[in-house]
Parts: sequence; C-alpha cells; structure tokens
Amino acid sequence: MPDLDIREPRSLPLTIADAAHRPVEEVLAQLGAGVNGLSSTEAARRLVSLGPNALRTHQASGWSVLARQLRSPILILLLVTAGLSLFLGDATNSIVIGVILLVSVGLGFSNEFRAERAAEALHSRVTHRAVVVRDATVQEVNVTALVPGDIVHLALGAIIPADIRLLSAKDLLCDESILTGESMPVAKDPAPVPGAAALGDLTSCLFMGTVIQAGNCTGAVVATGGRAEFGRIALGLGERQPQTEFQLGLQRFSYLLLQVAIGLTSLIFIANLLLQRPLIESLLFSLAIAVGITPQLLPAIVSTSLATGTQQLAKRKVLVKRLVCIEDLGDMDVLVTDKTGTLTEGRISFTAALPAGTGITAGTGITAGELLTLGLLATEADYTEAQASPVGLNPLDAALWASAGGADFAPARYKRLDVIDFDHLRRRTSILVSEAGAAPRIVTKGSPEDVLALCGDIPASVQAMLDEQFNAGSRVVAVATRAAVGLTAIGPADEKDLVLAGFLIFLDRPKAAARASLDRLAELGITVKIATGDNAKVAEKVCDELGVPSGGTLTGAEVEAMSDPELASAAREASIFARVSPEQKARIIRLLRRSGGSVGFMGDGVNDALALHAADIGISVDSATDVAKDAADVVLLDKDLGVLAEGVMEGRRIFANTIKYVLMGTSSNFGNMFSAATASVVLSFLPMLPGQILLNNLLYDAGQLAIPGDRVDKDQLVAPSRWDIGFIRRFMFVFGPISSLFDFATFALMLFVFDAVPGEFRAGWFIESIVTQTLIIFVIRTRRVPFFRSRPSLGLVGASLGVVAVGVYLPLSPLAGVLGFDPLPVPFFLALLGMGAVYLVLVEMAKLWFYARAALQRPPTPVGVRRRGRTHRIARRAARFSIATAGPLLHNRGPGRRRGRIRAQRPSHPERS
Repeated sequence: MPDLDIREPRSLPLTIADAAHRPVEEVLAQLGAGVNGLSSTEAARRLVSLGPNALRTHQASGWSVLARQLRSPILILLLVTAGLSLFLGDATNSIVIGVILLVSVGLGFSNEFRAERAAEALHSRVTHRAVVVRDATVQEVNVTALVPGDIVHLALGAIIPADIRLLSAKDLLCDESILTGESMPVAKDPAPVPGAAALGDLTSCLFMGTVIQAGNCTGAVVATGGRAEFGRIALGLGERQPQTEFQLGLQRFSYLLLQVAIGLTSLIFIANLLLQRPLIESLLFSLAIAVGITPQLLPAIVSTSLATGTQQLAKRKVLVKRLVCIEDLGDMDVLVTDKTGTLTEGRISFTAALPAGTGITAGTGITAGELLTLGLLATEADYTEAQASPVGLNPLDAALWASAGGADFAPARYKRLDVIDFDHLRRRTSILVSEAGAAPRIVTKGSPEDVLALCGDIPASVQAMLDEQFNAGSRVVAVATRAAVGLTAIGPADEKDLVLAGFLIFLDRPKAAARASLDRLAELGITVKIATGDNAKVAEKVCDELGVPSGGTLTGAEVEAMSDPELASAAREASIFARVSPEQKARIIRLLRRSGGSVGFMGDGVNDALALHAADIGISVDSATDVAKDAADVVLLDKDLGVLAEGVMEGRRIFANTIKYVLMGTSSNFGNMFSAATASVVLSFLPMLPGQILLNNLLYDAGQLAIPGDRVDKDQLVAPSRWDIGFIRRFMFVFGPISSLFDFATFALMLFVFDAVPGEFRAGWFIESIVTQTLIIFVIRTRRVPFFRSRPSLGLVGASLGVVAVGVYLPLSPLAGVLGFDPLPVPFFLALLGMGAVYLVLVEMAKLWFYARAALQRPPTPVGVRRRGRTHRIARRAARFSIATAGPLLHNRGPGRRRGRIRAQRPSHPERS
C-alpha cells in the first residue's frame, strides 16, 4: 500500500457508503490521510472544524436547567394564579405569588444545576481511549478526539468509536446487532464492496457502536459523532433515556397527587359555586389548593439527594453514570459477580509447569522448561515484535513472562507463521510456529476441558494430576502440540489430533478483605453468586476459603441442558456458575430477574457485556474493557466488594431520605388542603388567601431541603426499599386527617375563644400549620422513638427550627398587613404549645399502630414484571452513548488511564476469569 502521507482532504466528511465501495488507496486520498496517520496539527485543525466525536455533551447548562424549571406544570399553575390575581386587581396577592414563584424557581434551579455539575464531574472520571497512528507513531488518544483520516488499531472486545473503512483485518468478526438486528457476527474484510449495498452488507467497513467479537484490524476513520450511521440514528431518536425504577416510581407518585388534586379542587370549586361565592375568587382558591397539595420542591429534593449521593459515592470510588441509577444500586438484593479481582487479589502468579509425562508426547518426555517455552509461544501478542515484552499480554501470559523461565526464552529462534486468536466459544489460542528452519508445529493453549477434547486418550494419571490442581484452587491452562508439515496458515479446523504437553499452573490468592466484604453484603440482604469461566472446583475452593455459603454449583454444560423453568429454579439455589459462556451468563441473569428481586451483575471483560446489559444494575471497573464499561451503569475505581457495599448503602440512604420527604409532604399537605377545603365551605370567608397557602407550602418545603443530608436509621439500610404507591396513599389518608383534626381545633379556638376576624383567623391557622407540620418531621422521619433512638442531622434541626421561627414571625412582622395577617393575642401562643404537644404524642401513637399494621399486611416480593426497559436497541445504546466532549465515548467520562495500550482492549478470557 503506498504511503499517501498527510495532505489536504479533497472532501470531508466522506460517507461510509462511498468509502465501502472504493479501494483503500482512493479512500485515504479522499480523506487526505496516509498509513502513517495524521499529524497532530492536522488532527487538531480537523477537530476544531468538525467538532468532537460525540453525540451529545454532558456539560452542565444553566439555561437548559432554567428552561426545565419554567416548564414545570406547578410553576405554570403559579404563574396563571398570579396573572389572574393581577387581572382582578388583587395586586398584593399577585405580588406574593410572584415572589413565591421566583423563590421556587431559584431553589429548584440552584439544586438541579448543582446536580448537573455533579454529573459533569463524574463524567470526567472515566474514559475510553483509542489507539491511533499520529505523527507516524502509535499513541493513545481520547475517543472524542478522533477525526476523519485517523488510522486506528482495534482488537477483540473493542467498541467501534466511529465509522471506519478497513485497511487490514485478521479473522475479524463484528457484532452489528445494535444497527441491523442480526444476532450473528459479520465477517469483515478490507476488499471493496461492489455496487449498492445495504448497511449490513458493507463488509469493508466498521460502524460506530458495534463490537469486535473476534480478530483485530486497522482502519481509517471516515465519519465521527452525529455524522456516523449510529450517531445519525441515535440523535434522530432524541435524548430520551430509559427510565429507571426510581423515575417510574416518581411518575406513579405524581399520578397519585394529580388524582387527589383534581378530586379535591373540583369539589372545592363546585361547592363554592353552589354557595354562590364569586367565580374568580373560587377559581383562585381552588388553584391554590391544587398547588398547595403538591410538594413543590420534590424535583429539587430529589436532585439534591442524588447530587449529594454521587459526591459521596465518588469519594468512595464509586462512579454512577446516571444520577438516577443510584437508587437502582441500593435496590439490589442479588449480586452475580466474577471471581478474579473481586474475591481474589487479581495478581496472578505462575507457580509450576507440569509435563504430562513420557508416553503422552509421542513417546518422548518433555521438560518443565520446554513446556514453559510452548506456553510462551502460544500468546496472541507477537513475541518477535514485542521482543519478549509482556506489554499487551493477558494476565496469565504476563505471569509467564515474569517467571524465571520466561527470562530464558529466546524469541529470535522462532518464526510465527499464523495465529488463531482466542475467542469465547473455543476458549483457546493456537499458533503455527517453526524453530530455526525446522518443520512448523501447531501449539494450542487454553482451558483444560477444551484442549483435552482435541487430544487422544488421556491416562487416568493425567486426569488425576489435573483434578489435584483444581482441588487446590489453582488455575490451570493446558498446552498441546502436533507437527504441521506443509502448513503455512491454520484455521480452527486444524485444531485436532493434538498431543497433550502438560499443564501450566497459576495461583490467584483470595483477597484478605473479601471475607469482610461478603459479610457486609450479607448484612445488607444481598445474596452473592459467582459466575466464572474458571473450573468449578477452583471456584468452589475459593468460596470455601472465604466462607461463602454453598448452594451448589452449575456448570456451563448443565446450564445448556436445562429449560428456562428448570434453570430459573436451579439458579435461585446455586451459588456458583462455572465454565459459563457470555450467553449463558446473560440467560442466568434474565431468569434470576424473573424470579423476583433486583439483580446486579459485576464484570469487566468482553464476555460480561451481555450479562451487564441484562442486569437491573450493571457494575464494572475502571480497568475493564471498553465494551464492559459501556454496558455498565456503575463504574468502580477499585474492584472491591467492600466499595460496592458502600455504594449500596448510599443508594438506600438516598431512597430513604426521598421517601421521608414524600411521606411528610403528602400527609401534611393533604391534611392542610383538606382542612382548607372544609373551612372554605363552612366559613363565610376564605380560611387562607391563595398567596398565604402557597407561602405556607413554600416555607415548609424550603425546610425540607435539608433532608438529603439527614441521618438514616440502620434498619432502613439492611434491605432494599421500593416504591409502594399503596403504602404512600394509606400513609397520606391516616396522617393527613390527624393534621386536619388539629386544624379544626385551631379553627374552633380562633372562632369561639378569640372571636377572630378573618385576618386574625388566617394568621392563627398559618402559624399553627407551619409549627405542627414542620415539627412533625422529627416524628415521621423515623420508625423509632425520635431523638432518643433516632437523632436527626443538625442541618435538619436547624432548617426546621428556622422555618418555624420565620412562620411565627411573618404574621407579627411589618409585612403582616401586606400578607393579609392581623396581630394575634398572646394566649393563642400558649394554647398553640399545648396543642402542639398533644399533636406530637398522637402522631407518635398513630405511627406505631400504622407500621405494626403495615408489617402484618406486607405483600410478598413481586415476581414477574421487572424493571427498566431496554426495548429499543438504538435508543438503549444511544442513552449509553452519551459522549461528553471532555472525554467519553460510550459512557466514558474523563482522563482515566489504563495500563498498556493493547491490554486495555484485550478481554478477560474465560479460563482466566
């Protein structure tokens, strides 16, 4: 191929369809590129001209946050109410409502924008890198810095970062189901595709968002960002992301409030009209009731909770890609995880080479050193180019190089003729190699089960030796070989009639802290199951050493033989899934979800991507392959189950505090609005003006902004909690009327004891309402005895007392006349103290009764319908393909680094997991 070095592109951007039909040389010329890549200066110029390789940015935008605030139906309702008041000449009420509107928008904006900034900060913490040729040297760049004309190197498991025209390929298979729906991988080749062809037939090109399933390649970037095929479709679908269970719960809660608001306000409006009250006054009062029953700052409370949670999790090395996924993390009660690096140290050491023995290798013995040499030969990386360097090798091969025998290996003596790379179906690597001009040989290395199946009869002594290593918890790789006279290339069909050379023994010791982490997860009500590509006995040995309760082991062969109902039943009991394929992992996850509970999956390899997508909450690590990080919802900066336990607790804390606000807000608001509705029908005047209702509600809500930082009782963290609209409705209908009883007592006190005029009546109820519904926070926030067995945070105490002070002060302040309040007699405040004390005691008694009754009526765990839907391939991946211009492609978030250019794209092999 001629070196068409850097020159001005003839036409940018070039479409991928055009590039597929043209020869490589012509495509490079069209792109103004060459096999030596672009210069850094030219790449920077194109990046400025064409923009980053991103579909959408995660940069926080104050204007977009403000627009969302102003689109809120609640705020629109407030604006309409203020406008009607002004139109009717009630300027005071209109001003009050306008101020409330501004404060509400300001509070909501500040908290949501803070949450957006928190998300932006998270996105800068995790990144994907691409291996490119620039300035004639191979280097790593952020995927968002890719431009048309870049020459990229891609290997097994890589997510295609842009639309790419192939320049060279080796045994390349690509999963294009995200675009075409075709489940089978597509073979790719650099040869031009003649004539017009459908997207799935453009075999000379790779498409953004698809995944390399086998082989490796080099290609030229043709289209990036929204100009790529995937980007164009994804942007056409809009930015809507799949809703989580947390969001769906909020949605159902909103519907509940809507039903109550419509019912109550309609009755109030009709009743006032029947009583021949002024139409406009009745309408304004009804609108105020509708707004008043709604927790106005619920979005701000949720945003604050999530933003606070993400910051706390980030300190604990847990990065959540979407803020709302925090609750899903806390919802998890089943965790399926791999073994390597989570239960074990992840630092694999080579311990021994065990030859199979005389008679197995065609009658000639083989030494341990010779066996080690065969193992070093059968690596995917070309050792002749690497010059005996371990860079780019998988952990097992790197351990071989680090061994004393590896130092004696002389790669110059050998010539590699061909290689069959590892894949997750064969679970082995084969090479065709010759030594010093001798006849070539095939050397195969992989999982013992798969390699032994290609050999002849295996003596019982060899099987016993293998079982002994498995029982000791060692990780074993088998090596086999045969002569290959006359062959210059090999394929999977040539992997036959092999002679077993022996076993390479590795050790990955259990983590010292894994036992404590597992115990902590058990305390949180999370059942841990192991899914590994390793041998069943090895996995059982590790679990036994860590004291993991055994519910049995299922192997991949057993999983394959079971029907879905049989596997669903067996998977619930089993603790270990060994030698399972990627498809089997995903199937197990799906069936566990159908059996009830929320299932999390933790993995970091190419073979984990399907299971990560299938889980309710996908968890990966910063050192994972690109495809695993893309499929995950949560990324751990430290592959440690203890870190994950911290994340689970934070997720549950956030949900618990959100539900506190929901329960307190709905019960107190419902009680107040029910009291106002009743009083408006009985009294000859409105019990509160619309502006006073809204001010009361806003003051109460403002105090609740401290809830995200409140303490949470330990018993609320030991098990996942889920949205239960029926429970919220029952809570509202029990505690709301209790609030109304004391409102009615206040009405009687004002009318029959103090003979209050409307201004005094409204001032008295305003103060009583603020005091009771604010102080009741300390009772409702916990199921325990408040203060003695459950202490609130200092922030919540300060905010609540501050709201009470402001609520009592306003009717007595110089603003009282403007707000429509008249001064109150001193005895009222003495009576208020007595009523408040009785109210708190009554609510505490009702709380004990309510939770005791709720415990008896608690339904079983729901089975069947599961959680967030990933029903549209493009929409699902588009949501995950939200690329921040600061760094990420496919959930990439920033300047993270991985060890080694090639290793970063290399999978965790099943026999290595």
